[in-house]
Amino acid sequence: MGILSRASYIIRSKVNAVLNRAENPQETLDYSYEQLRDQLQDVKQGIADLTTQKKRLEIQKRRLEENVEKHNEQAREAVRQNRDDLARKALEKKKQKMNQIEGLEDQIAELQRQQDTLVEKKNTLQSRIEEFRTKKETMKARYEAAEASAKVSEAMTGAGDEFEDVGRAIERAEEETEEMEARSQAMDELQESGAFDDVLSDQDEIDRELEQLSTDSSVDAELETLKGEMGRGSSNGESASTDAEAESNTAEVEADAGGNGGSGDGGNGGDVAADGESPDVDVDVEEEVKQSEVEAELEELKEDEN
Repeated sequence: MGILSRASYIIRSKVNAVLNRAENPQETLDYSYEQLRDQLQDVKQGIADLTTQKKRLEIQKRRLEENVEKHNEQAREAVRQNRDDLARKALEKKKQKMNQIEGLEDQIAELQRQQDTLVEKKNTLQSRIEEFRTKKETMKARYEAAEASAKVSEAMTGAGDEFEDVGRAIERAEEETEEMEARSQAMDELQESGAFDDVLSDQDEIDRELEQLSTDSSVDAELETLKGEMGRGSSNGESASTDAEAESNTAEVEADAGGNGGSGDGGNGGDVAADGESPDVDVDVEEEVKQSEVEAELEELKEDEN
């Protein structure tokens, strides 16, 4: 195969591929149907022209038949007038007209046969066109259904060109999001580790550690002060509670003594005052237990801070 032949073959194949991609089956079917309708119209036009020619011949034949009748009357009149010569001429013209009529009859018969043939072909073509129209509509409906089904399938599977672009866009967005999340986590980790200095502060990592140590020392000192204050407050509270308890016991003894003197049963009253426990004693015990718990918790906090 020569270069020109190969080039021509490649060009034809490329053009054919482009036409195949550009071809729409629905438009092709509609165009084919219109072409068939045009052919049917041409056949009908041919039948009309043929019928017109036949009618013209029939009109001419009727005129010749009228002339034949005329020449026949002329021949009879010439015979009655004893003009054989005129009668002969009339009969000769009659013969010519009859020969022409025979020729016209043959032509009319041929045209009639052609007309019948065209009419039959027209009917056959019209039937085929109707069948093609039904088939065309069926094929168009099937094509539309198949096209719709394909679009739905592409939408569900994401296999279409548009969905492929959407899928790629989603993948790129996910990659960028993951990259930003990883970068944010890395920045947070570096910030927590102190690898980056605060650009808004003049302190470096050593200054921040020294400041933290100073803060811890201040907290420890404040805890020691608070502990000392709570310890003194507890001692004062115990002394006051003891004095109050003593006064209460004295008052109870005096009251019992006065009451028992009136009744004559002083011994029993003294025993009750000696054996009974005052409610203030239980309160003091609870206060001492709470104070011990507070001091223990403060010691644990101190150890945790150290």
